[in-house]
Amino acid sequence: MILDEIRNELFKMQDIAYRDFNSKLIPTVDKSLFIGVRTPELRKYAKQLAKREDIEEFLHSLPHKYFDENQLHAFIVSEIKDFKSCVDKVNGFLPYIDNWATCDQLSPKVFKKHHKELIAYIKEWLESDKVYTVRFGIGMLMEHFLDEDFDISYLETVSNIRSDEYYVNMMIAWYFATALAKRYESVLPFIEKRSLDIWTHNKAIQKAVESYRISTERKTYLRELKVKKG
Repeated sequence: MILDEIRNELFKMQDIAYRDFNSKLIPTVDKSLFIGVRTPELRKYAKQLAKREDIEEFLHSLPHKYFDENQLHAFIVSEIKDFKSCVDKVNGFLPYIDNWATCDQLSPKVFKKHHKELIAYIKEWLESDKVYTVRFGIGMLMEHFLDEDFDISYLETVSNIRSDEYYVNMMIAWYFATALAKRYESVLPFIEKRSLDIWTHNKAIQKAVESYRISTERKTYLRELKVKKG
């Protein structure tokens, strides 16, 4: 069975020190659910598995037990070359994602060639009630729609998201910091008008100020826009 084969292979690649280190970075997953396979090894293994005809069995065996299996799943789906098939697999997997790392590692290559179709799916993901589905949607906007297919309406959409979830708000901040680096003039009014909640607003500025892609002069002005608490 491919499920047993995959799990056995993952344990063969186990790195205990890495497991202990990585588990501390992902507090939403119990430490006992980390095998400890390094990301380059997972990516390499995923490329091999993606070519197998029986990989569907693994992709349908949700939920997976181990964090590393979820990571592997994300990497395999990211290799799917047919857009519709890839989106179907993404939608099947998103409800089971339980941590920021797996969410952020899910980055299908085929999406780059299908922006027109992709944006409709992103809008659906942003309306989800699941934390990591929303985070994924924002991440896809950040990855694919801040360059040639940028539209200011996407900034408005993200700025209107309100959440009590740390991992959603952190992604909103990351999105706006990246947008400031790429589309400063378009994004600045959202910061000046405080379109985000205070925590996310300040975090976006912090991340932007830490970026090497933003000039010193602009960083100085952005610091002035931070909201002082109390």
